[in-house]
Amino acid sequence: MSIGQITKHRQLGLSDDQIIEMYTYMLKARMFDERGFVLQRSGKIAFHVSGIGQETAQVAAAFALQKGKDYFLPYYRDYGFVLTIGMTLRELMLSVFAKAEDPNSGGRQMPGHFSHKKLNIVTGSSPVTTQVPHAVGFALASKMKRQNFVSFVTFGDGSSNQGDFHEGCNFAGVHKLPVIFMCENNQYAISTPLHKQTAGSIAERAVGYGFPGIKVDGRDPLEVYRVVREARERAIRGEGPTLIEAVMYRIPPHSTSDNDLLYRTKEEVEENRAKDGLIGFRRYMIECGVWSEERDAELMEQIKAELTEATNYAEQAPFPKPEDTLRHVYADSGEV
Repeated sequence: MSIGQITKHRQLGLSDDQIIEMYTYMLKARMFDERGFVLQRSGKIAFHVSGIGQETAQVAAAFALQKGKDYFLPYYRDYGFVLTIGMTLRELMLSVFAKAEDPNSGGRQMPGHFSHKKLNIVTGSSPVTTQVPHAVGFALASKMKRQNFVSFVTFGDGSSNQGDFHEGCNFAGVHKLPVIFMCENNQYAISTPLHKQTAGSIAERAVGYGFPGIKVDGRDPLEVYRVVREARERAIRGEGPTLIEAVMYRIPPHSTSDNDLLYRTKEEVEENRAKDGLIGFRRYMIECGVWSEERDAELMEQIKAELTEATNYAEQAPFPKPEDTLRHVYADSGEV
């Protein structure tokens, strides 16, 4: 590895402390994800959908955006993203346990359907890709009100074939809206591999809508950071949207309800596990001299303790009341 490669984060204006912080969020998301699998398999929670293998791109993108100003419309695997934006492990645990204190939906929605008004995380919905036109709407509001914020939306490669994606891109391109579309191309739409759902390049589709499309290695957080930061700068200058295709691999099954070995081999999964972006970033930091195996072990213990506290709190927290099912469904006299 060359000297330039070793100091790439400094060339991008990132300090040693910032890349350590990035790595901390990646590891926190990974360990939350692993805990989710254990909780589901032990019967303590009903369902878990994983983002393992995608944390590097999620965290890097969050670092390139402005917390408290921009609006975020993440999709259901984005634990690394929402943690970096400001959600806590306790809040995520309240969600998977479906408890009343869950800030996403008060325990009424499936895990991964993020929503947090204070953090500008816009409520997500179960039908995939519906967040794309919503993000375009936020970007339109930014332009009309001259508020100078960007909306950022993520989705999977399967979602890029839905009508919502194309309509959102077309509208954003026509009106040069400040929105960043980031496809987390993890190679599979549930059981359908990329080559059976998309004939061409996802990033190149942007050309037809009149704005740039960029394909980036989603396992390289510094490249993702650079690309998202440049896309945000374009949007703020009034130059319109950017479509980013972050290429990665979904290491776990689609969800805890999925048997992924029905459509891919164990050898394929293990081959991609060896290319894990989180491991690669840890190696980069060690080669830079800003990290060590000892510090890594200490950090894992700190996160483990935080996870245990969050798990215990969420498990003991009260469930929503049965009548809460009707909240925010029908207007009452105080809402009309």
